[in-house]
Amino acid sequence: MMEASGQGAATTFEPIRPRLLRVAYRMLGSRADAEDVVQEAFIRWLKAERDDVREPEGFLMRTVTRLCLDVLKSARRRRETYVGPWLPEPVVEPEVDSIDDDVTLPLLLALERLSPLERAAFLLHDVFGVGFAEIGETIGKDPAACRQLASRARTHVREARPRFPLSQDRSLAIAEAFFAATRHGDMGQLQALLAEDVVLVTDGGGKRPALSQAVIGLDPVLALHAGLASVFAERGSRLVRLAMINGLPGFVTEESDGLQTTALLVEGGRVKGIYVVRNPEKLGHLEAH
Repeated sequence: MMEASGQGAATTFEPIRPRLLRVAYRMLGSRADAEDVVQEAFIRWLKAERDDVREPEGFLMRTVTRLCLDVLKSARRRRETYVGPWLPEPVVEPEVDSIDDDVTLPLLLALERLSPLERAAFLLHDVFGVGFAEIGETIGKDPAACRQLASRARTHVREARPRFPLSQDRSLAIAEAFFAATRHGDMGQLQALLAEDVVLVTDGGGKRPALSQAVIGLDPVLALHAGLASVFAERGSRLVRLAMINGLPGFVTEESDGLQTTALLVEGGRVKGIYVVRNPEKLGHLEAH
């Protein structure tokens, strides 16, 4: 009887799982944490009085959101001791056509600057279409307060959206040119690709060598890559594949000390942001093939 009950719970849960994972990943910026939260939500669903639940998806959405808020409290404490800049775990899209515009890296970074409640209110309402009354029930605030939280969040997020997005084909062509210029030490070509106010951020998490802070401006970024060119030449840097990474054009490479991802924020045909993830704990789901 218990086995049949579990099968029934899974039958209801599995079609909703992808949506729950989308919510959890946007809340947490970590694929592993999102999967843990969704699995915990399934365990709670198994234990729930399911016959009394009229809308399983709403119940599970509320459960996942509350679990994410709990995780964020401890995550903020962990971030205080994180070594160097923090970037979201890279999601590498298997196919260009499958890009999800609601999970771009600029959006995830903008969400990082919000409070957990602002993040929840914005994502649930603006991204997933949940009403403010239900959001209030989920996070313990009245609907008017939820509306204010979402409005404040929306202002920050609006600033993070690319103003002049290019087609994916054009963006990936720029990513390929960026890879070639940096690995071959072609600083003239690299300069032609970069915006004057370009920002470079690397996340090694204290596990692999990375920059301790962001590098800002065309000249400093060029100088850094001029130095890196000899390292790439000596130790090698293999292009695994071009890809859309968290909605941005970029590439996965195999360096002498392991895999890394590079995502590029491209505006007006120029690279404005370079986001490199080297922390192996965020790259374990990738394969070098």
